[in-house]
Amino acid sequence: MIIVIVGPTGIGKTKLSIELAKKYNAEIINADSVQIYKEVNIASAKIKPEEMENIPHHMLSTKSLKEKSTIYDFQKEGRKIIDKLLQENKNIIIVGGSGLYLKALLYDYELEEEKNEEYDYSAYTNEDLKKIADEIYENNGIHINNRKRLVRFITYYKKTGKIITDKTNKNTKKYDFKLIGLTTDRETLTIQINKRVDEMIKEGLIEEVKNLYIQKYPKIDTIIGCKELIPYFENKTTLNEAIENIKKDTKKYLKRQYTWYNNQMKDIKWFTVDINNFNSTIKEVIQYLK
Repeated sequence: MIIVIVGPTGIGKTKLSIELAKKYNAEIINADSVQIYKEVNIASAKIKPEEMENIPHHMLSTKSLKEKSTIYDFQKEGRKIIDKLLQENKNIIIVGGSGLYLKALLYDYELEEEKNEEYDYSAYTNEDLKKIADEIYENNGIHINNRKRLVRFITYYKKTGKIITDKTNKNTKKYDFKLIGLTTDRETLTIQINKRVDEMIKEGLIEEVKNLYIQKYPKIDTIIGCKELIPYFENKTTLNEAIENIKKDTKKYLKRQYTWYNNQMKDIKWFTVDINNFNSTIKEVIQYLK
């Protein structure tokens, strides 16, 4: 059995995954694009060792920010773990917030190993990137404000000579699994996000990111919880402004997550979380899985 849990930061995915893993004697696979990095713990809201309750966790802290890491690498390594666990008749819980990573892992989503060349797009505006993407393939369907997708589209073409298109097989499941989504009302989500960010600050987020910034680790300018603190370290903004920006960017990311799930993974069974009585939500999920 494979159970997939999705939902926004602070909603209870980790707690649910632990409880389901204990009930079904399962192992847990992480499907978060940032939690794979060893150096990013607090900013990625990574599960702490003492919270794991001796349950095996995979695809956590497997890469360094200094290493080349692509979605193809994640797909290849993740599927290898899934196939191994299935051969051993193990139940699997997959927990993720990164929609594209989940899609690449679980669906017949064809990716190819990319060449090692790196490309720097920092000097390009979104308009420049959109123009380049349209020259490659006019009907690419990428919005001008979706810089990350534009960069990936152009880079993939440069590295492989192929175009990323929406093939029908991207919606064909490679594995048999059940999709569980956790949600709640907007006001509660806002409270939970603000609370989570405040907890991260208390846990040492500023010190974690400052260390990465001083050591000039790559990629931190793309990670929510890291990129907003860089202007603070450079005396361009106040700490309070940086923290507020983390909260704002997290909320924006949350909206994008929901849009992705609703458009790309339409067979999700959504559960409205009772924040004050999470055990009732756990019972609901278990009843559904029966």
